[in-house]
Amino acid sequence: MINIVLDTNVIISASLSSDGNPAKIIDLITADENVKFYYSFEIFNEYVKVLSYSRFNFSELKKNHVLNLIVKYGISINPIISNQPFTDESDRIFYDIAKTANAYLITGNIKHYPSEPFILTPAQFLEMFEK
Repeated sequence: MINIVLDTNVIISASLSSDGNPAKIIDLITADENVKFYYSFEIFNEYVKVLSYSRFNFSELKKNHVLNLIVKYGISINPIISNQPFTDESDRIFYDIAKTANAYLITGNIKHYPSEPFILTPAQFLEMFEK
């Protein structure tokens, strides 16, 4: 069993292109019952907010499709709040959910997080998953 948490940038990238590594990770979530995807109420609200940004121009149908996938395949949990320092406190929730779920945190902005082995880029995660 592999547990994962997806930073918002991975959700957005997967929504913008069905060809990249983020989309491959979404495909894993929906196709492989051994991949468990975790999020929290706060993370879900972040996904909703960012999917609604006008610059992405997602249709309501597209936004609803993505959010429905999250609810259908994801597991909502409450985090154990860490005391890890963050430059941007909005990143903490992803870190804390990953720690709470004993999950990999997959992000396109790895520099926003502490250097820890459970924090991976989409490419790093797929490389590890395929081994």
